[in-house]
Formats: sequence, structure tokens, C-alpha cells
Amino acid sequence: MIPYGKQDISQQDIEAVIEVLQSDFLTQGPNVPAFENALTSNVGAKHALAMNSATSALHAACLALGLGKGDRLWTTPVTFVASANAGLYCGAKIDFVDIDPETYNMCPKQLEKKLIEAQLKGTLPKVLVPVHLCGQSCDMRAIQHLCMEYDVKIIEDASHAIGGSYLGGPIGNCAYSDITVFSFHPVKIVTTGEGGAALTNDDQLAEKMALYRGHGITRDQNMMTEPSHGSWYYQQIELGYNYRMTDIQAALGISQMHRLSEFVSKRHQIALRYNVLLEGLPVEVPFQLDDTYSGLHLYVIRLKLDDIQRSHKHIFEGLREKGIGVNVHYIPVHLQPHYSAMGFQLGDFPESEKYYSEAISLPMYPNLSEDDQDRVIEVLTSLLVSK
Repeated sequence: MIPYGKQDISQQDIEAVIEVLQSDFLTQGPNVPAFENALTSNVGAKHALAMNSATSALHAACLALGLGKGDRLWTTPVTFVASANAGLYCGAKIDFVDIDPETYNMCPKQLEKKLIEAQLKGTLPKVLVPVHLCGQSCDMRAIQHLCMEYDVKIIEDASHAIGGSYLGGPIGNCAYSDITVFSFHPVKIVTTGEGGAALTNDDQLAEKMALYRGHGITRDQNMMTEPSHGSWYYQQIELGYNYRMTDIQAALGISQMHRLSEFVSKRHQIALRYNVLLEGLPVEVPFQLDDTYSGLHLYVIRLKLDDIQRSHKHIFEGLREKGIGVNVHYIPVHLQPHYSAMGFQLGDFPESEKYYSEAISLPMYPNLSEDDQDRVIEVLTSLLVSK
């Protein structure tokens, strides 16, 4: 089986992890802050808070922005459920903004329309979570302009997008948002095995997220309610969580970050080759927004179903049967039973639903060989053009 995504672990990565296993620190040690420094140095943000998953980072980010019961969080339907669930964890109400049919990201025009309507109804969101699907940045300048007008905080869900850029700046620099979140799951661009991070330029938000990450506990005398009892003393001043990243994970992340540019460059080479190999077939290849450089976590094609005369399911399962580990990213969140029970239904977000009916993620990872890529196209072609 050729998988849709796969980690690339080098001997250097292995040695970095072994070094930690042989050290005095397996959980909270020097590698965690070193990994955070690697992230801030790479993207230019002031603070990075490494966590045990991107979901944890999203939750901590929502908490730091004060999202709570009675508030609203909006995101895109075309994302993993965590982007919306983070708001539910805080007791907030969730809604969605439909996608742009070219970029598959949150559509600024749809956002503007929905904000105007929400202002009239008194239902404006407190937090917006645009998702950089496949690694390509949303049109953050347009989104930020609207959010400033309506006093909405922004969390960029850049789980797919480390190594990418927007308007000449690295994704993650928080130039257009309050907080940016990365994922380091094994199929992502760089991995820590499992993990995530929240980045911000705001000192207070960083301080709050650090508290939520570590049980709400502090050893900082300036934050305590009474003088310290001694060097052992700490206080829990918030209800926090155990969202910390281990030193083992961080060591792998540091090693992987050395190859970030190489990973993304290889992904672009693979994507360009896919673009050529797919010419003439009844599919749409990914669109690139001007002034962006995608991290290319995913390579998603859309089937021209009217030309194929076969179903989405037929093509998908035909690829799987021939050992091509394709996937679909994603089932629109509003169609999940948990969200349908809240009142969402088919037809609410037509562009997202149309995308879902046509999208297939082809294998995309740095060490995908040309032979394997040729095999993907061979099988796909046979399914698309056979009578």
C-alpha cells in the first residue's frame, strides 16, 4: 500500500531521541524550550508553547482568548473536527463559514456576509478559526481586516502549514492573528510523534497558554496570592490541563526542524510532477493563491464527476483496492452526527459539501518515489478513462 502520508525519520532523528532516553530528562527537560526556540526562530513569532497535540493547543488558545459559555466560535466546515471541538470544550456555540471553491479555504466574501448578518442579530463570534487547508494560507489580510472591524479574535489553524508563507512572511508569525497553531502528527510536515504548538506575539496570551498547558500551576512569585513557602512551593491559580510536550517528542521535533525546508521543497517537486501527470484527465488540481507558498501537507484533486460518469466512491475504492492509500480531507464538520444534533443539516454550506463530494487526497510525502507516483497516476487514469 502506498500511503497518503508518511513520516520521514532519519538516523539523526533516531539519535536525537536516543540521547534523551539516555539523559536525566524524559518529560520536562531542556529540549522542550529548545524546540520552542526553533519554532520562533523559524517563523518569527515572539512566543511558542509546545503541547502534546494541536487539539490541546487549539483548546489552550481558545481559553487564553477568554472563550466561554455563551460565546461563539466560527470556523470552516472543511477541517478536522478539532478546529470546532476546541470551542465546544469551552462551552461556546459553533458555526461555520463556507469555503472558497478555488482555494478550499474559508471564503472572505462569505465571512463578510455572515458577519453583517450576525451583527444585526447580535450573534457575532468572539473567535474565528480559519484553517490553512492542505498547507496553503487563507487570505489572512482580508480575514484580519474583517475581524478588526467586528472585534473578533483570530486563531490560525495552521496544522497543515508549517514551512509555508503568506505575503512574503512565514506562516506562524501571527502578523494577521492573535495565535497560530501547528500540528506535529506523524503525517504532518514535521513530526514529534504526536504534538502541537501555539504561537503568539502577545506576552499575556503566552502566559495564559503556559498556565493552561500545565495544570494552571505557577512557580512565579509575582503571580501567587501569598508569599512563597519555600523553593518547593507552587500554586494552582487556574483550572489547567496536562497538555505538556515531553522532552522525547521535542528532541525529535528539533531534529526534524533542521529539514523543514527540504521537506517542503520535496513536496513542491512532487506536486509539480503531479500537475504534469494529471494534465488531460477529468480532475481539478490544487489552486495556488497569489503571494502564498503552501506547506503542501496534502495534494487534493477534485473529480469532474460529470465527465467521469462514475461516482466519487467508485474512484476512491478503486484506488484503495489497487494499493493506493488515498484519503478524503475532510467530511464537513457540520454533517457529523454530533453537529447535526445541534441543528446543522445538508445544504447549509453548499461549497463545502460539493468539495466533499469530489475531493480525493493523493499520496504526498517527501520520500514518495517517482515510481510510486507513476503507479498512483496509472491506477487513477485506468479508473477515470475506462469504459
